Amino acid sequence: MFVGRQDQIEQLASLWGKRTSSLVTCRGRRRIGKSTLIKEFAKKTGVRFLKIEGVHPEEGFSNADELRAFVEQLAAQTGCARTVPQNWLEAFIRLDHEVKNGQKTVVLLDEISWMGYYDPMFANTVRIAWENYWKDHDRLILVLCGSVSSWIKENFIDNSSYMGRRSLDLVVGELPLKECVKFWGRAAERVNPREIIDVLSVTGGVPRYLEEVNPSLSADENIRQMCFLPNSILRTDFDEMFTDVITHQPAFTARVLNCLVDGSRSVTDIAEMLEEGKGGRLSAALARLAESGFVSDDAGKNPETGADIREKKYRLRDNYARFYLKYVAPVKRVIDTGLFKFAGIEQFSGWDAIKGLQFENLVVNNAAELLSPLHMDRTLVLSAAPYFRKASESSGKEGVQVDLLLQTKMSYCVVEVKRKANIGREVIYEVERKRRLLPHPKSVSVRTALVYEGELAPSVEADGFFDAIIRFKDLLGI
Repeated sequence: MFVGRQDQIEQLASLWGKRTSSLVTCRGRRRIGKSTLIKEFAKKTGVRFLKIEGVHPEEGFSNADELRAFVEQLAAQTGCARTVPQNWLEAFIRLDHEVKNGQKTVVLLDEISWMGYYDPMFANTVRIAWENYWKDHDRLILVLCGSVSSWIKENFIDNSSYMGRRSLDLVVGELPLKECVKFWGRAAERVNPREIIDVLSVTGGVPRYLEEVNPSLSADENIRQMCFLPNSILRTDFDEMFTDVITHQPAFTARVLNCLVDGSRSVTDIAEMLEEGKGGRLSAALARLAESGFVSDDAGKNPETGADIREKKYRLRDNYARFYLKYVAPVKRVIDTGLFKFAGIEQFSGWDAIKGLQFENLVVNNAAELLSPLHMDRTLVLSAAPYFRKASESSGKEGVQVDLLLQTKMSYCVVEVKRKANIGREVIYEVERKRRLLPHPKSVSVRTALVYEGELAPSVEADGFFDAIIRFKDLLGI
């Protein structure tokens, strides 16, 4: 099932307007649909498509195994010779012979970090092949794709020898909320939005996970079948994904990620929890987690000065990763025996707090979808991120935490994100306090908005305190 991604397809399609070849990098977390996007683009534009995928490195494998897999896949699609190349340049020249001038062709080199795993000169050889062979084709789009975003960034994006050679860097993220709902089909019209939100709280907007949704089943039963049965997709995927994506110091990086399960933290907070220095391997681990899409470094602007926040907070933005680490990993051995009894997500301790974090993630990760209902879609947004200020005894300033702060040149919007069975007037008092404590220049207007799921007391809307009240189901388009 393929839904959405229209913006990315249009970006790729615009490359056909050139009369030269295009080099594209494509990155994003596993299961996000990178390869499917490129394949669908080729299909929609009716062009020739060649896909060659690297083989997952295993003990006993070598560069020769990757070369053999490369040529076998190429031969299956083109009929070229199956003799194993001696090196990557020979393999790439053979690929070049199968690309015809004047014929629009998309070549996808998928899981490219696996392809180049055994050859330290791999990225340099790709550059040589591009400069001397592939670049000369007038209707070629070559896509270098993979889940190990840090490897692609290091070898192709930050590599100075590729400066000026790439036409596009495509970062594939989670699907927007309205696209996620399409996985429920027509059932979305009759399913309680709460059930859709419960599933999205576990899966996020990851297409491969959403493909497993059975609209005829309840949210709890879908979650049980995806997470709490032996060998179910969300029981096994985390370990496979994490070890594939985090190739440097995976054990330490996993400890860093675990620090964020119960909420966002600064580098200082994490360093104290791990009894670790703030630099060195901690900062490197956070950079890898951010690059891989597990974590977001919510580095918004200081609302008082407009400068970048000096100590940013790191948020576990991947809903599946949080749910797995909090509720699946601790019982995975029991799950594997088939003895774990899952009655529903409400059975988990602390679920109300985690439910709030997961819901907040859905809203913050889709902040762009708030701009239209907030009448900010035609305004340059300077920053869209959570905001946090610690209390200070020396200055006497109280602490303040804003779920999402949208900043433009002339106005700020304090967005409160709330998921509760019943939401009463207390939400007004909470947000009024945040608005009052938010530092800002006198020339800037401060507005308020509420994004909610639950039963909203009529008095909240009648009060007129909020400049905008948005039901989450409206963001889902149902």
